[in-house]
Amino acid sequence: MKYCRFAVTVFALAIVVIPGAAQTKKNWTPPRTSYGVPDLQGIWNSSTLTPFERPKEYAGKEFFTPQEAEAFAKEELYRVDGDRRDGGGGADVGRAYNEFWRDRGKLSPDLRTSMIVDPPDGRIPPLTPQAQKLVAERRAANRGHDFDGPENRSLAERCIQVRNAGPPMIPTNYNSNYQIVQSPGYVALLSEQIHDVRVIPTDGRPHAPSSVRLISGDSVGHWEGNTLVVETTNFTDRTAYENSGEHMKLVERFTLTGPETLMYEFTVNDPESFTKPWTARYPMMRTEDKIFEYACHEGNYGLSGSLSGARAQEKAAAANRGSK
Repeated sequence: MKYCRFAVTVFALAIVVIPGAAQTKKNWTPPRTSYGVPDLQGIWNSSTLTPFERPKEYAGKEFFTPQEAEAFAKEELYRVDGDRRDGGGGADVGRAYNEFWRDRGKLSPDLRTSMIVDPPDGRIPPLTPQAQKLVAERRAANRGHDFDGPENRSLAERCIQVRNAGPPMIPTNYNSNYQIVQSPGYVALLSEQIHDVRVIPTDGRPHAPSSVRLISGDSVGHWEGNTLVVETTNFTDRTAYENSGEHMKLVERFTLTGPETLMYEFTVNDPESFTKPWTARYPMMRTEDKIFEYACHEGNYGLSGSLSGARAQEKAAAANRGSK
């Protein structure tokens, strides 16, 4: 019942808010800093129930109807509910992070069926043949070696890079807050998860030389009217965002559309990896909550536990060699 009440509230708000939001965007003037650029500062929450890619059952539909939205939210909240105990022991282990840790959010006020807005089908474009070959080679090289060493584990498990920290920043409904701080010539963006900080120059400087490669790329920004535009290049071949490559060019756009709403949009352009560029968009909401330190490696016994099997095999093999 609590999901039904939650869903109904979401749709009532969505129906009421949309006209007001449009009016606010039209008549509202964003605040500016003392040095004349839009003031984006504050803490912003990215939690949302809106799917990243459009579910196949909603193919051809850019927006949910209120009835579809109600049904989708109810089913999704049930599917991801970390407090459920109806799936057996294995599911209980997988749900060790229960709902206390989660912030599920709501569907976007316009009831969009996907964050991806281009291509029109709301789906990530297919990989190029070259990228498909590279992905297959990576998987084959790692097959059977998943737990040999830390290099075989994901960047997220190693507390190096996570999906919502970005760039680009994709909502995960977990540690979903960002803090923006500005000064003349710079914008700093703190991600709650992994507590990464991107310091983005907006003073007109060029990108770092192409020989400089960074796991999160090299970001430079500029202002287009009320929008902060951030271009990031110089990724490494290990970034692999949605199977992208080191030559991906990412363009992010941050626009205040009202006192409490920051629209975030990004475009991925990587002709070597994707058959066409693609764009996603979602609103972040201002929050008065605070961001606390995200401690990841401290007490990270899960990684050492995952690798202990391979270490035991190595020890046994060494002992076997010594006995001969």
